[in-house]
Amino acid sequence: MKRAALIAIIVVGLISQWGCPKKMEVASAPESHEEAVAAASTPAGVPDQAAPGTVPEGTSGGPDERAAVSGAGLKVIYFDFDKSFIRDDARPVMKANAEWLKAHSNVKVRIEGASDERGTIEYNQALGQRRAASAKKYLIDTGISSNRISLISYGKEKPVCTDHDEACWQKNRRDEIVEAKE
Repeated sequence: MKRAALIAIIVVGLISQWGCPKKMEVASAPESHEEAVAAASTPAGVPDQAAPGTVPEGTSGGPDERAAVSGAGLKVIYFDFDKSFIRDDARPVMKANAEWLKAHSNVKVRIEGASDERGTIEYNQALGQRRAASAKKYLIDTGISSNRISLISYGKEKPVCTDHDEACWQKNRRDEIVEAKE
């Protein structure tokens, strides 16, 4: 009898130690951990972000046109270094994207998250996914059905610029919203 009670206590103790896995939440506001990582991982002499309100050069024609307009009136948004929240200067762009989607209610889209070349492949995949999820959350909050939006992260695998400087990296830290082919 004592043995059964002891086994039951051990089993209950082990179960309570494991707990339940936590579900990852997507936030559209900066996280303090991201800020710490950004400060620690910025190379010396390179600013950690583009000036607020700036749009990467070369986004209105030429080979970088893909970085400015991802298709069918949907515009690209850009992110700060190591961040996944929607910047203030990207909010009007996202509002315009939402209005376009409301006007074209039969169109489904794919949000393609991307990052610059700095960091590991795994980290940049996750960062691109968080960026795409932030854009999706913004669109859903404006009334776009989540059924119309899919996500993919390319991490650092699909750069629009291959130079190794801040101006180029800023172009690669982006979400492109493209029509989803069914």
